[in-house]
Amino acid sequence: MATPVARSGPHDFAFRKLSKPEEFRNAEELQREAWGLTDEPPTSGTIQRAIQDNGGLVLGAFADIYLAGLTIGFLAWDGTQLYHYSHMTAVRPPYQNHHVGFRLKAFQREEVMKQGLALARWTFDPLQSKNARLNVRRLGAHPDQYLVHYYGTMGSELNRGMESDRVRVTWELTDPSVEARLAGQLPSSEQDLARWKGSQALVETSVGGTGLRVPTTVSEPSRPTAHLEIPFDVQAIRSHETAALRTWRHAVRDAFRAAFDMGYRVDDFAVLTLEHERRSFYFLSAPAPPSPV
Repeated sequence: MATPVARSGPHDFAFRKLSKPEEFRNAEELQREAWGLTDEPPTSGTIQRAIQDNGGLVLGAFADIYLAGLTIGFLAWDGTQLYHYSHMTAVRPPYQNHHVGFRLKAFQREEVMKQGLALARWTFDPLQSKNARLNVRRLGAHPDQYLVHYYGTMGSELNRGMESDRVRVTWELTDPSVEARLAGQLPSSEQDLARWKGSQALVETSVGGTGLRVPTTVSEPSRPTAHLEIPFDVQAIRSHETAALRTWRHAVRDAFRAAFDMGYRVDDFAVLTLEHERRSFYFLSAPAPPSPV
């Protein structure tokens, strides 16, 4: 079992289930603030209450009585097994550099395991480097499906002008590798660099006129290991080279779908400093060869 994640921190956060009507209303406000919701509503307090009281989990990170972070999930079934589907995790902007998202997910894991479940799933935008670092690098979840324009057109500020592609991740809650990641056992920067150098680039990039990287070519994987680059800061692309958003979306989509079709597995994510530039990469491994008969 992994060492329990500390509950203390700069703001002495408390992690618990939401229970009062005003807490569920505060959760609506948090969603608006975290995602810049304008043209679409948040998950309402009444739905949150229904989820909480019927097998789901609505969990909060509180700084004193102030709701700083939120995660909402529910019991799910894929035709074979029961699992927890984590629909959303959101943190208010002032608290996004205090590891609240990581600590919320660790708390969620504990609560899901209390329900007798060993698996959780959720989706995230594969172009979001911070989310990839949390979900894949620090939590040890594995992207296993690519979902094209999954939610259709979205009205939040974070998603405006982009096709809503997502990757689904699977989180094996009791896997020793997950417990190791939660305990902070991560590859070193030297190991990450060596893996990058020894793997095939699926998305080649170059620096554009604004000084930001844009994709130039996409390749199918053909070697035992591969890396797949995404923007280090997709919001900077949105602000300074908007036309490149579509280029990035389609390049990463094509690379992921080709890799998944060929059985490759995403098993890590890293941010590397290469020639004084910070760049973000998924790491993938080829499927194991079939055992001899």
